[in-house]
Amino acid sequence: MRPYQIVATEKILNKINISYNNKFYGTIKSRGYIWHTTGSGKTLTSFKTSILASKLEFIDKVLFVVDRKDLDYQTMKEYDRFKEGCANSNSSTKVLEQQLNDPNAKIIITTIQKLSGFIKKNTDSKVLDKPVVFIFDECHRSQFGEMHKRIIKKFKKYYIFGFTGTPIFPENARNINGISETTEQIFGDRLHTYTIVNAIADKNVLPFRYEYVGKVDLKDDVKDEKVYSIDEEKAFYNKFRISAITDYIIKHFSTKTKTNESYVYSTLDNVVAVAKKRDTKENKTKKNINGFNSIFAVANIKMAKEYYEEFKEQQEQLNTNLKVALIYSYGVNGEDGIIDENSETTEALSTDDRKFLDNAIKDYNKMFGTSYDTSSDKFQNYYRDVSLRMKNREIDILIVVNMFLTGFDAKTLNTLWVDKNLKWHGLIQAFSRTNRILNSVKTYGNIVSFRNLEDRLNEALAKFGDENARGVVLLKPYKDYFYGYEEEKGKTFEGYASLVQKMKSLFTPGELPIGEQAQKEYIKLYGQILKVTNILSSFDQFKDEELLSDRDKQDYQGIYLDLYKNFREKVKHDKKDITDDIVFEMELVKSIEVNIDYILALVKKYHDSNKEDKEVLVTINKAIMASPDLRNKKDLILAFIDSLDASSDVYSDFEDFMNSKKKEELDKIIREENLNKERTYNFVKKSFEQGKVDTNGTEISDILPPMSMFSKDNNRQKKKNKVIDKIIELFDKFFSITNDKW
Repeated sequence: MRPYQIVATEKILNKINISYNNKFYGTIKSRGYIWHTTGSGKTLTSFKTSILASKLEFIDKVLFVVDRKDLDYQTMKEYDRFKEGCANSNSSTKVLEQQLNDPNAKIIITTIQKLSGFIKKNTDSKVLDKPVVFIFDECHRSQFGEMHKRIIKKFKKYYIFGFTGTPIFPENARNINGISETTEQIFGDRLHTYTIVNAIADKNVLPFRYEYVGKVDLKDDVKDEKVYSIDEEKAFYNKFRISAITDYIIKHFSTKTKTNESYVYSTLDNVVAVAKKRDTKENKTKKNINGFNSIFAVANIKMAKEYYEEFKEQQEQLNTNLKVALIYSYGVNGEDGIIDENSETTEALSTDDRKFLDNAIKDYNKMFGTSYDTSSDKFQNYYRDVSLRMKNREIDILIVVNMFLTGFDAKTLNTLWVDKNLKWHGLIQAFSRTNRILNSVKTYGNIVSFRNLEDRLNEALAKFGDENARGVVLLKPYKDYFYGYEEEKGKTFEGYASLVQKMKSLFTPGELPIGEQAQKEYIKLYGQILKVTNILSSFDQFKDEELLSDRDKQDYQGIYLDLYKNFREKVKHDKKDITDDIVFEMELVKSIEVNIDYILALVKKYHDSNKEDKEVLVTINKAIMASPDLRNKKDLILAFIDSLDASSDVYSDFEDFMNSKKKEELDKIIREENLNKERTYNFVKKSFEQGKVDTNGTEISDILPPMSMFSKDNNRQKKKNKVIDKIIELFDKFFSITNDKW
């Protein structure tokens, strides 16, 4: 645990113990809340707090209370990750009742709805008189309602603590029936604070890049927002504007979500099974993922429907294939732009809205081979399926009104498109969907707003950070990264232009630096260029202002990869770490590498020139050497080029050639290692289908020739390791350039 999480846990436990020891007990209750910014590890803090509180001899139960069904599932998965089986979740009020009466169920995860239902049906339950600890998740939301009041009225001896990333203050409190309640009024004293400024400074979450697109502003002479909201439809809801925004998103999606960049990520294989049955084991596989995905938050259901139709129409016209999904449920926006409760039912939707959503879900079913609709259980499963596929990076754009803007975590999500008035905690919560740390490719959360929210953003940052929060929380302007800027305490950030100029003056493209010191300087300098280029790449103007040509980038990167290989070999050979002061930005290298389609396009160009355009051949070679994934395929690709004649079809012949080589090399391994041919083929085929070589099961042993398991030299294990190395080498060589044919 991090220091601020330890402090939070200690503050809660201390308050429980003091209250108990001072006999501050009986019908008197102890309260408090923790302000830890969204994404800073509130679940881990609550987990540790729950474990320690459950071990106090005078505590009967610890109840972790969430306000949405998907969050109790999400929390349960997180708790199991920390310590499997330590907590109990429940699928119904009846199961919750059994757990509350079970002395062995010390920690219970439940929704506020189920807990409220239990109290209604069990007014005389013995558990109501026993000392319990309540930990309320996201305590800025629906815990302010009647269900919360009913719970704290019925339990006689309780300790209640809330966790929130965005507390409710007097300024952002909602006025309900003339009453405005704050987090402090409901949960008592603030026990500990860890703001978004702290989290970004500690590198626990990412900063944001806010970008305003368009000029549909709130008029200066309209100060009363309630008056303005009456004319909001006229200002923002018109066909031309919706069409223009849709066009912008489609055209800029790739740049904002970095779809030309790739990285390795563990994805869920059995989405449908997990969505339909919550206790199903999750099967995950590491895969190569292209870029990130996004959420599009719109003002109301009417606009959500219009945007969904517009996306379908424009994608058909442009022949694009972005995977766009839609989800909404009944609810009215709060003053913060987000309804406090994310309703997970479609029952209150109008007939037209529900029918439209049903049709959108049919599109989704066609896209993913599922069978959901808006009926109660199937909509719940659809909700979870959407959540899982967003986390899997299978959906490109998810259009929402309120859902998924609070409490939803997906590391692959980097962009929020906004056509919705957000403010205060609603704004911070929605923006914070984008800033989970994933890898070095994802350097910030991308906010693209079609409404001018800058004043509201500054207001929210000052309230939930401090008066200087903007400088920490928001990315700097384009020119600062391009030309550099002065940091605090006299430090400077060297910009892209200066770094590229230094690279060109010190190192010749394609030439290996001589001497270890020069090589280290090369590695450091090119790594800095990779980092700042990664930031600049999502600014629209950068593509016209890059200072390195494609040829120079390939040359520099090819040498960078040569140095990476050389230094790794030195470490392996010398058996010691000589690279303490060397950091290779390999994730960023892989994020900009070329794919085989690009290479084949060059090969076709070379073939169409009757193999006379040697400049194209040079470009192919440089592109291969600049790619970590294609380097080990260089000989194969060059052999394929040599095999071409006037009648060749580059694309179809490439598949046949590589499949033939794959089979040829596998047969060679089988022959050299005397393996069982049928079993080896089955094992390797399965590996290619799964996208990985599974070396943990018994299948790898079954393909080996008969050998004694008890030899002194452990020859069988050595043989097994040798075979594994050869199969993995074959897999790495052919996986990304062949299909499943053998």
